Amino acid sequence: MSNSEEALKEKELGNAAYKKRNFEEALAHYRKGLELDPTDMRFILNEAAVLYEQKNYEECAKTALKAVEVGRANRADYKLIAKAFSRAALAYRQDEKTYDLAKKYYESSLAEHRTPETKAKLSEVEKLIKEKIEREYRDPEKAEQERARGNELFKEGRYPEAIKAYTESIKRNPDEAKTYSNRAACYNKLTEYDLGLRDCNKCIELDSQFVKGHVRKGMLLKAKGQFEKALECFQRALELDEHNAVSRY
Repeated sequence: MSNSEEALKEKELGNAAYKKRNFEEALAHYRKGLELDPTDMRFILNEAAVLYEQKNYEECAKTALKAVEVGRANRADYKLIAKAFSRAALAYRQDEKTYDLAKKYYESSLAEHRTPETKAKLSEVEKLIKEKIEREYRDPEKAEQERARGNELFKEGRYPEAIKAYTESIKRNPDEAKTYSNRAACYNKLTEYDLGLRDCNKCIELDSQFVKGHVRKGMLLKAKGQFEKALECFQRALELDEHNAVSRY
């Protein structure tokens, strides 16, 4: 039996052990197969799959990238190269500290072979990166400082500048309903009614009991000539606080 035939037999034995989740046995067979045929990247790629199942993500990624090196040196099929890059990306995706590497290697995979599945995984990682950046940027104290600055600018009639301050406040604390209401007031002054309504809807979504959110939505709808809808908003505001003067605008 030739080395390549023996290597193939080791691969089959490794696959059988892998399916039974006998990972150490699978690793032994894949590594033996690689010794018999060091030009076949599939043994290394399969080893990476085992390491992933063992939650050894760092070694999984390194092993998958080693598979790429061996594959390229031996003119492996581009689909296998793409698979190896995707496996490295999947391993890096398990830790938010290495999301950027996951993105990098999904892009490398797509450069070799474009598939809808890999494109979807890249989009997921890009979303995770965006959420991580937004999460790290949050700072309620700075958000309140920017909101207060926006209030002062609003009083001075400097509405575009106030919008910038409120927008920064929202980035720092996107869960504060009042800030959306404040920005909606600016949009109303600038006759950007649709943008104002979007902010009012977000404000009400975050805090349905916040009276000014309903009042400002009513004012924007009134400005757009949607009087019946505006009246519903004003009535809702009165239900929440019938003694509040702003509700009787």
